[in-house]
Amino acid sequence: MRIGIDLGGSKIEGVVLDDDGGERVRERIDTPQGDYRGTRQAIARLVGMLEDRAGAACTVGIGMPGSRSRATGLVKNSNSVCLNGQPLFRDLESMLGRELRFANDADCFTLSEATDGAAAGADTVFGVIVGTGTGGGIVHRGALMSGPNGIAGEWGHNPLPWPEPDELPGPPCYCGKRGCIETWLSGPGLALDHAEHTGANSTAIDIAVDAVEGVAAARASLERYANRMARALAGIINILDPDVIVLGGGISNIDWLYDAVPQRWGEYVFSDSVETRLVRARHGDSSGVRGAAWLWD
Repeated sequence: MRIGIDLGGSKIEGVVLDDDGGERVRERIDTPQGDYRGTRQAIARLVGMLEDRAGAACTVGIGMPGSRSRATGLVKNSNSVCLNGQPLFRDLESMLGRELRFANDADCFTLSEATDGAAAGADTVFGVIVGTGTGGGIVHRGALMSGPNGIAGEWGHNPLPWPEPDELPGPPCYCGKRGCIETWLSGPGLALDHAEHTGANSTAIDIAVDAVEGVAAARASLERYANRMARALAGIINILDPDVIVLGGGISNIDWLYDAVPQRWGEYVFSDSVETRLVRARHGDSSGVRGAAWLWD
């Protein structure tokens, strides 16, 4: 059996999977906010709880925001900033007394959906998480791609392609740049764009509901959003040419996008037709933790 751990900003979730992908045990605990020492202790405690309930020692894979620096071995690029610059990988292996496998949370999401989710059987899969942030991952022929810098799939920190004049220089991003895809396509990015056009303080889900109910300003915000997502994903198609793009995260629950985005991306893809499919994640919020477990497949 295998354990998957999904380290999030507000919660840490764990699951035990059997060889067929069936869930034996699931547990969730709060993430100690801004507390590196508390976070690593919480993960170790959760692994112990899961193994006790499973009645067996298990392999352990961990999905997390950010990645391991190949230069230093420390955490980098995490929006849970208390992890950055910390030896999380070494510390947890020492605490648990075994080899662990780690991957970015978006990589785990993509691996899950490519293994037994919405993109199972596809040759090349690009996974997208659009929620509080915007992450991505790549799986090719069942193998997760990481790259020599450990950042394969990090599309959210590229600039929005083919920007309109009123989109320049773009909103500031926590990475220090402006106009990153994440600043436009994350849930907060959609809410900020809507507020700038309407003055309304609405969440991404509020905007989607209002659009369905016929509120013109909300529909206009979603139209801008769909066009930006189409441009951003067209850039991925032009480089990677994936068979399937899988959406996860809160924004993925907006049904309208699955028709609207493919209708728009053909204008930007360098081809006379686009066969890439845009699909919703089969495992939903469980994809990250399941993908962490599959790191040992």
